Amino acid sequence: MKIRLVLVPCLFALLAVSAIAQNNPVFVDTTAVSAIRDEALKQSQVMQTLSYLTDVYGPRLTWSPEYKEAAQWTSTKLKEWGLQNVHFENWAPLGKGWTLKKFSAQAVSPKAFPLIAYPKAWSPGTNGTVRGQVVRLSAGSETELNEYKGKLKGAIVFADPPRPLRARFTADATRLTDSVLVKYANASAPRMAGMPDSTQIMYYVKMMQFGAQKLAFCQKEGAAVLVSNASGDDGTVFTAEASSGHAPQGLSDLFSPTTSAYGENAPKIIPQISVAAEDYNRVVRMIDKGQKVMVEVTLEVAMTKADSAFNIVAEIPGTDLKDEVVMIGAHFDSWHTGTGATDNATGSAVCLEAVRIIQKLGLIPRRTIRIGLWGGEEQGLLGSRAYVAKHFGEQEGDFLSAMMGRGGPIKKKEGFEKLSVYFNNDNGTGKVRGVYMQGNEATRPYFRAWLNAYNDPTAQTLTLSNTSGTDHLSFDGVGLPGFQFIQDPIDYNTRTHHSNMDVYDRAQEGDLKQASAIMAAFAYNAAMMPERFPRKPMPGANN
Repeated sequence: MKIRLVLVPCLFALLAVSAIAQNNPVFVDTTAVSAIRDEALKQSQVMQTLSYLTDVYGPRLTWSPEYKEAAQWTSTKLKEWGLQNVHFENWAPLGKGWTLKKFSAQAVSPKAFPLIAYPKAWSPGTNGTVRGQVVRLSAGSETELNEYKGKLKGAIVFADPPRPLRARFTADATRLTDSVLVKYANASAPRMAGMPDSTQIMYYVKMMQFGAQKLAFCQKEGAAVLVSNASGDDGTVFTAEASSGHAPQGLSDLFSPTTSAYGENAPKIIPQISVAAEDYNRVVRMIDKGQKVMVEVTLEVAMTKADSAFNIVAEIPGTDLKDEVVMIGAHFDSWHTGTGATDNATGSAVCLEAVRIIQKLGLIPRRTIRIGLWGGEEQGLLGSRAYVAKHFGEQEGDFLSAMMGRGGPIKKKEGFEKLSVYFNNDNGTGKVRGVYMQGNEATRPYFRAWLNAYNDPTAQTLTLSNTSGTDHLSFDGVGLPGFQFIQDPIDYNTRTHHSNMDVYDRAQEGDLKQASAIMAAFAYNAAMMPERFPRKPMPGANN
């Protein structure tokens, strides 16, 4: 039954594409695809590239010296492979560089034990080792906060409730099942997967507002360190940036430097760390039993003034259609607790491997193939948005409104008509299973022909559904063809995404080889086709 469910939709899709293709044949260079696949699977350098980006240069926090060092290494490799016009392209706003120098956290009495913990990005240091009694701050309103007046000076404040944990009876790592892929394939209308509605966003805004109020209260009362109960379990710690104390007032304030700890003019805040749920819960239980728990924290960081924020850009020049561009890309920045492996050194390594393969094989595209490795994605697609706004076009209104289809008119730039298509990789280490078509039915025959040419039976799904949360939105949001591949989740959401376990060892070599080959094949075929890649109606168009 499962096989039948898969084959029937695929059969109808193939028949439909065949009928279209007879009238308008899709360009496919099967000889090139075969050579690309052979190089990607047998002579791959993707894992070596990944190791440099993670083990040697990771993590790559936006605006940090480590980001710049990783970018310089990448620039050197691109030049070694023979790419042209290799450069760093600046964007705004500037934030603060932040580098972890030293960190430890442990309970020292009545029992001594280490805490699995990580500082939050852009948290200040502790100016040496601080020792304080843990105070459990159990407050959900301003009135309840006031009950702690005079009780927090020098304290290590545990500001979240304990979180019940349960045994896992399902695998952390999974691949997309046939039934899920069939649902994707049968989607009849675009859906923005993962994009919250306005009610959810405003609920989140209110939570952030109270969090800022809580931070301000703790700071005023003289607390030494603010501690969060990290999401995750089994020692996995998911965390991101410190609270700045400036709460967003609405939708337009989200992802704003004025409400973020990385902002150049962010207010002074107290040190902030996240503790693994198992250790956090233990401390809370001890306090609830009348124990006076003392904790020591040592946090040393380097705050640096960033002289630039930039993307990494390079090209394989085209020939007769060289003024037109096919782009591939991934975000280069990461969070700080791991080494930024599956988010998103894997995507960057896949794109780098794709251009290496094309160069190694001596393939000469008609259109220019351009790689863009974006900075500031974790802060709201900053790098790719700035690049698109500078070269192609921008939509009036704030970022989230535009991404939710509520932005204003598009202001086209000179390069708007020159971009053919953009392909993105940023959903972890998983292999490619197909493509999100972003509601653009006209792309189906192209993607179907190119996937068929690669001839991987596990990579055949096309869905009209949209997907959110990464840099293809910067292109799609202004009416340009921008696409993210459907990928197997592996343990992206359960273990690695924004966590201390986002390290090289979580990457799957075979999956990355396959993804690199498909990225290279898509880029090359798109660069060789006689026509420009099809576009969907412009956002806000009445058609």
